[in-house]
Amino acid sequence: MREPRTHRLHPLPPDPGRTGPRLSDPTGLRRFAGCLALMAALASCAAPTLAQSPGTPPSVETGIPGVGVEQLSPGFWTSRLATPEQVVLDRDAIERLNARLFSEDGSVHDLTAFPATLPRPQVEAWVRRVSTPPQRALYETGGIPYVGIDGLEPSLGLARIPDPVATRWGMVVQRADMRTFPTSVRVFSDPDDTDIDRFQETALFPGTPLAIVHDSLDGQWWFAVSPRYAAWIRKENVALGDRDEVLAYGRRTPYVVVTGAVAHTVHTPEQPRLSDLQLDMGVRVPLLADWPADRPVNGQAPYAGHVVELPMRAADGRLAFGPALLPRSQDVARDYLPLTQANIVEQGFKFLGERYGWGHAYDARDCSGFVSEVYRAFGVQLPRNTSAQGVSPVFNTIRFDEGDDRDARLAALRQLQPGDLLYIPGHVMMVIGQLDGAPYVIHDVTGVSVRDPDGALRRIVLNGVSVTPLEPLQSGEDATLVDRIYSIQKIRP
Repeated sequence: MREPRTHRLHPLPPDPGRTGPRLSDPTGLRRFAGCLALMAALASCAAPTLAQSPGTPPSVETGIPGVGVEQLSPGFWTSRLATPEQVVLDRDAIERLNARLFSEDGSVHDLTAFPATLPRPQVEAWVRRVSTPPQRALYETGGIPYVGIDGLEPSLGLARIPDPVATRWGMVVQRADMRTFPTSVRVFSDPDDTDIDRFQETALFPGTPLAIVHDSLDGQWWFAVSPRYAAWIRKENVALGDRDEVLAYGRRTPYVVVTGAVAHTVHTPEQPRLSDLQLDMGVRVPLLADWPADRPVNGQAPYAGHVVELPMRAADGRLAFGPALLPRSQDVARDYLPLTQANIVEQGFKFLGERYGWGHAYDARDCSGFVSEVYRAFGVQLPRNTSAQGVSPVFNTIRFDEGDDRDARLAALRQLQPGDLLYIPGHVMMVIGQLDGAPYVIHDVTGVSVRDPDGALRRIVLNGVSVTPLEPLQSGEDATLVDRIYSIQKIRP
């Protein structure tokens, strides 16, 4: 049955847009197939300048060829911009771009057009696209073989899907994982590599609306559709509400936007559900601007913070709202930031050094999550995964194929501007500027490879948001990362 364009779900791409491509093989792991290729590709991190060439020795300061400490400051890059404060896209243009994304890009879901009922085969197909039982060995923490594979298919509860399915509505109340299967067990392809959890899909943030279409067999998980993803989420992280109140929350005014890497509400013993909540860059929450100055918020004077209204899960699982304080010391703004080249660079550098988190693990993010959250600070929406970002029809795209040689690619790369996004299979990098005509990037990456002066390929472990040059990065013995770029997305006119 053909799925309506406005809310269709596509099979999970071969890579989830994390630093390494997601293995999405029949085991549900082939999403990682590209990851290994990417990690080899990214295993090359030298620094681009005219003096830089394969075999350039690493910087004594950073261990990265061509990257000194001075290049780890956003000011180093913004000071080189001709028009750093010129607006690239204004609010009206951004709203039109977002509208096009949800109208034309099948990887995202327009919840305002989501139907009240769904045919059973459609829901089952959505679940199976995500939850394909693995066919290979997996390991739990400590290298223990994972023995739960045979129970994964029954846990989906597919036989219990009614026909038709009535759509329920919910809202995320705290930062929550979305999983391949309804389980919190972390599993790994390699007993010695416990960073990349094969069942981790992504994370959602407080205030995210959900269309709920199915329950797990144990009744502890929902299969839910968010604007940018569909997978399993624990029920304890979601509050059920009416459609209109769920969809209206993100449109309420006035509001504040998180402009730091993260912000946290104050510790609140009086209201534990709203205490120490993490809000990630670009999260928008309603502001209670008329809150009386002499009225405490959960036992604390409000004048040193922003009084915001956040969703909570009541004892009966229903959606409720309550006031919380965001300290004025937190990096937030009363509106989305102007989309300028200087702001793009500065927002990206707010994540510098953060640990790489596959699928938003470790309360962090991966490569596609990183660029998505940078752009979300300006109100720009991107698809969740690199495979969708790199081919989205709504941005200004330069495409490459096997017929494009290295010189043609380099000619395009040397015209790039801060904020332009570069895609190789399974990975995305954001341009921050040019040095001596060669591009540098910031990206969330497990590691890169460079050639030593003797020509040998050497792996550099990064495992975090890092600044590197682009041109010297290798993709194995026979190619560079430049050779593997298939798309450049420009979020600008």
